[in-house]
Amino acid sequence: MTLDTSVSQTGLGRVFRGQTAIDFYGKRRIGLILAVVAVVVTFGSLFTQGLNLGLDFEGGDAWDIPASETFGVDEAADVLRANDVSTSGARIQLRSSETSDVVTVQVEELPRDQAAAVTAGFADAAGVTVEEISFSFTSSTWGAEITEKAVRALVIFLLVVAVFISLRFEWRMALAAIAAMVNDVIVAVGVYSVFQFEVTPATVIAFLTILGYSLYDTIVVFDRVKENEGRYASTKMPYEDIVNISMNQVMVRSLLTSFSSILPVISLLILGSGVLGAVALREFALALLVGMISGVYSSIFIATPLLAVLKSKTTRTSRRPRLLGDDLRAAVMGSGVTGRIPEDTPHGESDDAAHGESERQPVPTGAPGASGATAAVQADRLLTHPPRPRKKKRR
Repeated sequence: MTLDTSVSQTGLGRVFRGQTAIDFYGKRRIGLILAVVAVVVTFGSLFTQGLNLGLDFEGGDAWDIPASETFGVDEAADVLRANDVSTSGARIQLRSSETSDVVTVQVEELPRDQAAAVTAGFADAAGVTVEEISFSFTSSTWGAEITEKAVRALVIFLLVVAVFISLRFEWRMALAAIAAMVNDVIVAVGVYSVFQFEVTPATVIAFLTILGYSLYDTIVVFDRVKENEGRYASTKMPYEDIVNISMNQVMVRSLLTSFSSILPVISLLILGSGVLGAVALREFALALLVGMISGVYSSIFIATPLLAVLKSKTTRTSRRPRLLGDDLRAAVMGSGVTGRIPEDTPHGESDDAAHGESERQPVPTGAPGASGATAAVQADRLLTHPPRPRKKKRR
């Protein structure tokens, strides 16, 4: 088959013009294997080193002391040791911004009189008053309540999503979408566990936000799959082809939507956290960035291929080979489904023979747009039924 001259000759051009012919279903095993590897790494890291939970989850005392040339991380550790506070589990770090530098100290919950003595020690070592030091404490029960509410919100969200997708589409799509969302959360948690990023309430909020973003991208793909199911119903096209056509048609939309969403998040990390020193933005934006990237991957390589696997078990197996290469590209571009034999055509009989010589519409091979005309004729034959003969009335 000769490609139409309107097809871009570069890979990037075909992507942005919706002319790709990627066999997503054929690469399903690679995508699913990578997802399984990510899940195994996540659970391995959780069992070996766990999560780096913040003060709001573990509970404890925290101080923010103005930093100077004579007071830093080492001096803060000396104050803790002088007041019989272990530094093995303490978190001491220097946080810098354009306006000021502070030393943040976090330790396990201390008796109130001992915490007051530590605060006075920090003030003496830093050369400031006690009022200039920010002190806060959190009970360990507060972290347990946050965790319980987060898990409850996650379960309710998944149930609502499952019911909605089952009613709007079907239960197999709901199962595939939930599998993709759960994978996104597991991957995000795995990144925080492997690299020991601190988990805060802002991180939990970001995790829940990830679910909505992942669901949106998956629904876009499923909506096109459902549309193509109706379009190719008369041709009895294999579900694997419908998935490949749909994925190629919406791929550029998914990529542009993801890029436009990820770019502001990167700005939050670079400008908000790096330049302006807003640590809370870093905790929120980092989880969002990981979840968005994982969401794009899961909607393309997990949700839709998994749907194709579930549907192929229930639909009738076709003897037709899957569309690949230029045939798939023609279907994606809407110019037809080429190289296919209708179901009611006897084996070995050509399409033209089945429809009669009178229906042939020859197009000169070298004529401009020959391939497009041929694809259109073949598409018209596949997407329409031959007229039924009229019954003769009895006299």
